[in-house]
Amino acid sequence: DKKNLEIKNMKLLIKLITSIFFLLISCGNANENYFNEAKELFKKEKYEDSKFLFQRSIVFNPKHSKSYLYLAKIFNIEKNENEVIKNLNTTLLLEPDNEEATYLLIEIELKRSNFSRVKKLRNDLKSICEELCVKLSSINKRLDDIEAKNEL
Repeated sequence: DKKNLEIKNMKLLIKLITSIFFLLISCGNANENYFNEAKELFKKEKYEDSKFLFQRSIVFNPKHSKSYLYLAKIFNIEKNENEVIKNLNTTLLLEPDNEEATYLLIEIELKRSNFSRVKKLRNDLKSICEELCVKLSSINKRLDDIEAKNEL
């Protein structure tokens, strides 16, 4: 009778472990589904709906850097600079070699005249750029122009 109870408990444990496994898999899929759907809505310029889904994606996976990047883009459209910066910084914290986030942060810091930060980010971009390397000369020129004006 004790043997039957052990077998019953073992079967119950296996069912529990299997259920947890499938739950975890479905959560991962849900995250990707939310992100993909949000991205499609973003492309259609449905920013409020896409923002909600990007945030939901983050709930399922708080380390999903691309969701933070898209949130930064939405907040940029909404002219909410603090949220843009917060989400770009989070993107870079999770994915330090994200050149798009680095470039977008450079643009903001140039507007804010935070030249020391721009120089650091520019150096970061130099070391990671693959697609946005062409932007470096523009950044350098704008930085030089601003520094020349400050010398006058």
